[in-house]
Amino acid sequence: MTANWPLHRFHGGIHPPENKTQSTSGPIRQAPLPTLLVVPLLQHIGQPAEPCVSEGERVYKGQLIALPAGLGAAVHAPSSGIVQRIGAAPYPHASGQTFTAIEIATDGKDEWHPDIQPADPASLDDEQLLQRIRQAGISGMGGAGFPTATKLHSGQQSSIDTLIINGTECEPYITADDMLMRERAAAIVAGSAILQRLLQARQVVVAIEDNKPEAVAAMQNAVQQSNWHVVVVPTLYPSGGERQLIKIITGLEVPSGRLPAHIGIVCQNVGTAAAVHDAVYLGQPLISRVTTLTGAALQQPMNVECLIGTPVNELLELAGLERKQLNRVIVGGPMMGFSLADLNAPAIKTTNCLIASTEQEMPAPEPALPCIRCGECELVCPAGLLPQQLLFYAQGGDHEQLQANNLFDCIECGACSYVCSSKIPLVQYYRSAKADIREQQQKQAKAEHARQRFEFRQERLRLEEERKAAERQARAERMAKAKAAREQAAAAKPAPAADGPSADALKKLKIEASMARVALGKAEKQLAQHDTPELHAQVEQLRAAAARAQQALADAEAKTAPATVAAPEKTDKTGKPALSEAAKKAKIELAMAKAALKKAERAEAPEEELGALREALANAEQALSTAEAGPAMASE
Repeated sequence: MTANWPLHRFHGGIHPPENKTQSTSGPIRQAPLPTLLVVPLLQHIGQPAEPCVSEGERVYKGQLIALPAGLGAAVHAPSSGIVQRIGAAPYPHASGQTFTAIEIATDGKDEWHPDIQPADPASLDDEQLLQRIRQAGISGMGGAGFPTATKLHSGQQSSIDTLIINGTECEPYITADDMLMRERAAAIVAGSAILQRLLQARQVVVAIEDNKPEAVAAMQNAVQQSNWHVVVVPTLYPSGGERQLIKIITGLEVPSGRLPAHIGIVCQNVGTAAAVHDAVYLGQPLISRVTTLTGAALQQPMNVECLIGTPVNELLELAGLERKQLNRVIVGGPMMGFSLADLNAPAIKTTNCLIASTEQEMPAPEPALPCIRCGECELVCPAGLLPQQLLFYAQGGDHEQLQANNLFDCIECGACSYVCSSKIPLVQYYRSAKADIREQQQKQAKAEHARQRFEFRQERLRLEEERKAAERQARAERMAKAKAAREQAAAAKPAPAADGPSADALKKLKIEASMARVALGKAEKQLAQHDTPELHAQVEQLRAAAARAQQALADAEAKTAPATVAAPEKTDKTGKPALSEAAKKAKIELAMAKAALKKAERAEAPEEELGALREALANAEQALSTAEAGPAMASE
């Protein structure tokens, strides 16, 4: 113990009945190996671990079974056996909800994984040491459960002056840290030395309340370093709170919203230091912990070292549970703990105490009365808050005022509820308000994320539309240039002769002649089926119109003949004069007329229809003769 270490007083604090002697009458016992281990994937602050084993797989003691995800810690098999199931299972939480867990049916061999190897810290560099701690899945053993590797990494980013090893254990009933310091002081000191090395802390202070003289003596005997101090602090709840202990030891206050590392201080629990020793020196991950079993419903209160995942009811049976007297089971201490809904829930890394209470020991809370503004809650608040004002804002749902009055500085120690003369469950209001604020912040964060995504999408669509508009503009300019080039080329060509019809006019005459023939053919078919005077007159009119159209086409083609005089005569492959386009068309029409006539004759069509087809054949022959005569006349 360091003589004359200057101590400081934090605001508030209370002296509830300690009830610690019941569980310190004997040494730490080893809990028997259960037949089924239920290992939850969430045993720490942060994100649940992700399983890396499957159902039916055999695992060994200390084998990695779940990988950390984000802010989290790895999870290992507490014993060897078969993975029986991965799914929802009872979980030690105030809500009573189930949570995903890996259930391992133990084989009784308790066989270690072959990769578990001890190491000498002197042979490892700092990164290797930190990696061992990270791989061991160590999280804060005092009840908070913050991943130790993450906390050490954050501390390495700051200049750390003091490392505080927290052995105060101020909560009533709990004696796990007390017994751990009595029996394993050397391991705590060795693990603390590793933490000091990683943080490069100038000094180490081991803080212990003065109601633990055996633990104080054990730690004094184990500490040999000159820059280490075992400091005995007065028994006052909640002196074990991180910010309160820093105030006691250093006189400094951690600013609201900041971390102890920001003022050069890091706190670690004695159980965490012992787990670091096991991870480095023995190579063993965090698969067990010391848990206090106490309460009036137990015949033999004690401290046991139990495997993570051991069902609570088996631990209580080990301590002689009197089920008829049992009223409720509290996980943690009576001040900050919670009632366990299902005794099949397992012990996890943060389970430091199980209190099996009777009705007389922990009676049901009395009905709450209106606040009388006595101010007792403010006097005992270790965070220096205004509990009655926070209650008023929490009841009104005024989140803005709650945050303005530093609601999140509340450590939920329960001191205000303990002294409240109106029996108001103040901490429950604060927890509910914190949950509401966090939920609102998450919704706001999601809304902000959605807004950003919408704006990014709108900007992307705008840029895409601008790109398409630019492409359309460029395409229109290219088309305009091409059109101008075509018009310029057309203007450079010599103008056609004025005495002959244009190609468009000739094409139009051909279409009119063809349509007139088609109309005549349809009318003749109707006449063949229905011989009426009206149809006779219509056929005569159409025949005259077809003749006029054919004559107009013939006249137009005749006018174009002089234009071909100067053109060189075209020949086919045999050397004969090549047919003109008109002759080719007339030849095709003649072939079609012959085919139509033969088809009608085979079908024994009426004589009127055959006559019409014969007349059409004659006209086609005449048209072909005229077309073939045109080139011949031009060549004479």
